[in-house]
Amino acid sequence: MLSRVFGFGRRPFDSLSEQEILALAISSEEDDGRIYRAYADGLAEAFPQSAKVFEAMAEEEDGHRDALIELFRKRFGERIPLIRREHVKGYYERKPDWLVRPLGIEAVRRQAEAMERQAYLFYVEAAKRTTDASTRKLLDDLAAAEQGHQSSAHDLEQKHVTGEVKEEEATAEQRQFILTYVQPGLAGLMDGSVSTLAPIFAAAFATHDTWQTLLVGLAASIGAGISMGFTEVASDDGKLSGRGSPIKRGLTVGIMTTLGGLGHALPYLIPHFWTATAVAAVVVFFELWAIAFVQNRYMQTPFLRAAFQVVLGGALVFAAGVLIGNA
Repeated sequence: MLSRVFGFGRRPFDSLSEQEILALAISSEEDDGRIYRAYADGLAEAFPQSAKVFEAMAEEEDGHRDALIELFRKRFGERIPLIRREHVKGYYERKPDWLVRPLGIEAVRRQAEAMERQAYLFYVEAAKRTTDASTRKLLDDLAAAEQGHQSSAHDLEQKHVTGEVKEEEATAEQRQFILTYVQPGLAGLMDGSVSTLAPIFAAAFATHDTWQTLLVGLAASIGAGISMGFTEVASDDGKLSGRGSPIKRGLTVGIMTTLGGLGHALPYLIPHFWTATAVAAVVVFFELWAIAFVQNRYMQTPFLRAAFQVVLGGALVFAAGVLIGNA
């Protein structure tokens, strides 16, 4: 572990021979081809046209690898040394696709652009630090090839991903984001903010004890978060509904439910009862308006209607808590 962090056991790039540099280029092209195919597989179902772009880019990487192997055979023979990015100090790294999932279309395009730019800049800088003429030419050729990849990627995108397709893919990605994160998060925030109003304020007005009220609020908020999270995970695996990973939805709804309740429970850390209650009431006001904003922004609910529904519901629950607490 420490060797990877601090670079122990890695070779400086300027210590590599031309044979090793060529072997490194071959392994890099192979890795990039695999990454582009992984991107294509991850995008194929939701974004088939963009998946074609990455399939074509992977084929180009295969072509460059084959050309490099042929050049290696002519200069150094059949045995290619095993040298990879992680063996060389300062060499750019690649993230395997499982570390960047879910594969959002724009995020993947940016990652691909960064991959080609990193390779190009590395070879350019390496050439500047090289005094051997043949090594410099090799590095310059590799830099030109990587720069050509960027142009090829742009041309392929223009061919497969038209303006209309881009718009459709952006709409699909936005819809998936709403189904996986916004809807569960909104449901959790509403449940946590509204449903915990009654027990928290009932405990507050019944006891006038900020510490006891805080404990009730923590129990109600955390309990509701756990319950909502497990309910979301168990209710829908996302395969038929298209709502995405149940784990992601469960975590989202659980966390937002807990936060919704804690928002007006934590003010009772203030030891003065009426000060704590006033702060909690202000927090509730902002929570309810935040819910109305999210409904308007992502769910296309008219703002006044959303505000009326949320504020009315919250006011009724708040009033019930106060009445019960004073009974």
